[in-house]
Amino acid sequence: MVRSSSKKQKKQKKETGEKKPLVSRESREPREEKKKRRSYRKESYSVYIYRVLKQVHPDTGISSKAMLIMNSFVNDVFDRVAMEASRLAHYSKRTTISAREIQTAVRLILPGELAKHAVSEGTKAVTKYMSS
Repeated sequence: MVRSSSKKQKKQKKETGEKKPLVSRESREPREEKKKRRSYRKESYSVYIYRVLKQVHPDTGISSKAMLIMNSFVNDVFDRVAMEASRLAHYSKRTTISAREIQTAVRLILPGELAKHAVSEGTKAVTKYMSS
C-alpha cells in the first residue's frame, strides 16, 4: 500500500511540474543548483584595426600578439588625448569636452605631420557624422 501512495505522489508531482531537489550522491543531502556563469565580453579595437589593415594592405595579415600591441597602442593614445582634452576644458573652466578641445589635444600630443593628418581626418569624420 505504501507503494501505491508513492505512485500517486509521483503522478501529482508530474502534473504540477514539481522537480525533486538535487541530491549529492555521497551524503544524500540536497545541494544547490549551479548558477549559470555569465560570459563577459572583453572590448577591444581589434575588429577596427583589422578593417583598416585590409583597406591599406589587403594581402597582409596580423598575429594575435601584434593585435594586442596595436590594441594597447590605441587605448594609450585614447587615454592621452582624453586626459589632455580634460585638462584643457578645466583650464578654460568648462564642464564639457568639445571637438575643439579634442582637436587641440591632438595637436599637442601628436608630432608634426601626424597631427595635421589626424586633425583633417577627425574634421572629415565629424562633418560626415553631422551631415547624416
